[in-house]
Amino acid sequence: MNSVTVKNFRCFREEQQARLAPLTLLVGENSTGKTSFLAMVRALREVAFDSEVPDFQEPPYDLGTFSEIAHNRVRGGAKSFEAGFSSGTDVSGADVDRYFYGSFTFSVIFEPRNGVPYPTTRRLSAGNKLLEVNQYLVRLAVSDRESSTPIPQGRTSQNDDYLDPLQIVLLRDPWINYSDRSSGHTNDKPIGNLTDSDMNEIRDLTRTLQRASWIPGSSNRVFAGAPVRSTPKRTYDPARPFEDPGGQYIPTLLVNISRRDQKEWARLKDALEEFGRNSGLFDEIFIESLGKTEGSPFQLHVRKSGGKLKGRRRNLIDMGYGVSQVLPVLTELLRADHASMFLLQQPEVHLHPTAQAALGSLFC
Repeated sequence: MNSVTVKNFRCFREEQQARLAPLTLLVGENSTGKTSFLAMVRALREVAFDSEVPDFQEPPYDLGTFSEIAHNRVRGGAKSFEAGFSSGTDVSGADVDRYFYGSFTFSVIFEPRNGVPYPTTRRLSAGNKLLEVNQYLVRLAVSDRESSTPIPQGRTSQNDDYLDPLQIVLLRDPWINYSDRSSGHTNDKPIGNLTDSDMNEIRDLTRTLQRASWIPGSSNRVFAGAPVRSTPKRTYDPARPFEDPGGQYIPTLLVNISRRDQKEWARLKDALEEFGRNSGLFDEIFIESLGKTEGSPFQLHVRKSGGKLKGRRRNLIDMGYGVSQVLPVLTELLRADHASMFLLQQPEVHLHPTAQAALGSLFC
């Protein structure tokens, strides 16, 4: 994403645009829209790349219902709100094919459905092509020509948890598979006024979107962190690590890596300790197993040395809060399958200025 645009969203009434960079800092007074902006960035990724209906109440963001999200300083309140983003991609290199555009724009309009925001219209444009899909119509515009077809009756999903299946097919695989109920015959061809040529144009567009969603060296997930994170424990029991914005799963994630992939644990441990030394927070980190099986309880220990003398190992809970505060951010940044986007709220909280500077350097 190179820029994000919002309109009638929370405190943003008029259309406003924010430029993005690989490292973007949001600075402003309280209640000026920083958290709302992060929530919208996550929502845009979910709609554009995953064809999902975003949940604006999913932690760590809880923006409320549609009436609380749509800008309300207009008479009767806004009936919809919209957002979009532009993407500019370096298309040099041998891996580029004729289907891939170097830049494109994506936008979505949200309207209320059962009281929550629902993406009713999406637009994708690149080069001289525009694809618009809403709950009633599929429209393709190429230069001076335009084709459209209504979505057949009965095809609109009644399940509010998912987008219309036809829309998902268009944005992921533009060949529409539908059944002739009278004969039971299944066809695999365009419908309505969309010709074979139109569907090829749509395929070109959607391949661009799919390509842009893949970032080499990452898991292509989004990590959204809360401003106040882990509450360290003296002893942990192994469990399946369910991710949460507060980082409570991080100790379990670390012990699972250490017990199942020694090579990756050695790499991650070295990376964590390098930051620990640069920040002055700790010099070494250890996982202390209290048994000989994978199901054994464990503790997290760190060591802070002084001069030439090695300090003693201490339980994480006995160290200053800054260590356990920053550990979730560090682990997520440095793990092998790290996210492709990090949405972090106040990651420097509870850190000494020296550690804050080290964290900024790591981000860079």
